[in-house]
Amino acid sequence: MKKIEAIIKPFKLDDVKEALSELGIYGMTVTEVNGYGRQKGHKEIYRGAEYVVDFVPKIKIEIVVSDERADETIKTVRNAANSGKIGDGKIFVTAVEQVIRVRTGETGIEAL
Repeated sequence: MKKIEAIIKPFKLDDVKEALSELGIYGMTVTEVNGYGRQKGHKEIYRGAEYVVDFVPKIKIEIVVSDERADETIKTVRNAANSGKIGDGKIFVTAVEQVIRVRTGETGIEAL
């Protein structure tokens, strides 16, 4: 199994969710996060004073899929989240050793 973590722009969440639904993937965890990469934040003016906003609001999506579905899931997320502009985000893929459904005790792929 693979855990796919995607950090994307907030306005792309609906596009990614819809694309994953079309792929048959419905389970995900979504978190509002802040961070920065190469875009290094931006400047804003508040009450006449200029200040730097170092952390940019982003959305973190976490999905766990079988090894067989990982590549198509990654491709789907990448295509749906891509705007072609700086700050589109990152996708991280890690191996998952075990999954357990709390309610039933199911393990492995059946727990997804």
